[in-house]
Amino acid sequence: MTVIVVSGMIGIGKTSVSELLADSLGTKVYYESVDDNPILPLFYTASDKEIQEKRYPFLLQLYFLRTRFQAIKEAYKEDNTVLDRSIYEDWYFAKVNHDLGRISYLEMQIYEGLLDEMMKEIDGLPYKKAPDLNVYLKASFDTVLHRIGLRGRDFEQDESLVDYYRTLWEGYDEWLHKHYKASDVLIVDMDSTDVVNNPADADKVVKQVKSKLGI
Repeated sequence: MTVIVVSGMIGIGKTSVSELLADSLGTKVYYESVDDNPILPLFYTASDKEIQEKRYPFLLQLYFLRTRFQAIKEAYKEDNTVLDRSIYEDWYFAKVNHDLGRISYLEMQIYEGLLDEMMKEIDGLPYKKAPDLNVYLKASFDTVLHRIGLRGRDFEQDESLVDYYRTLWEGYDEWLHKHYKASDVLIVDMDSTDVVNNPADADKVVKQVKSKLGI
């Protein structure tokens, strides 16, 4: 019985890999709250003035923090799940938006205080306290942009978002290597991996995950 978290850039293929692993291992997927997220389209389409007035980045991080906290508690209780992004990754997005001036110093303090309390509760859970494996999906920036385009969500396509995507992409490896400590990590090169259209690639990823988990 295992809990796997799948992490990586926007559009890189987390949902496809999560579903592949869940199907192969007979587990359940906990999806990132995107399609039913009322703030996400506002975050992507707002002007700089609207971002400052409406505080969409801060509201978005609070929304994601709550839903990811709920998801990981439920996933740990079941102890046989795959999470399409998790609470362990949430802080990185808040940090990037703070560094870009979209989340204020005070908002970041409030966010980190909430996150710290949530992580204390997770650490005190009686049934499970950490994932068994983080499957980290890595790719070139060109591949990331291509896959965001293929996904076709209208609010993600504006050219003005490219700089934001690049900033996220540039710091992701640092987050993984310096800040993620919860479990072992398997890095999958998504430049050369297509689990949707290439069965051999899908089989390879499943075998790598099973090997890491010792199953």
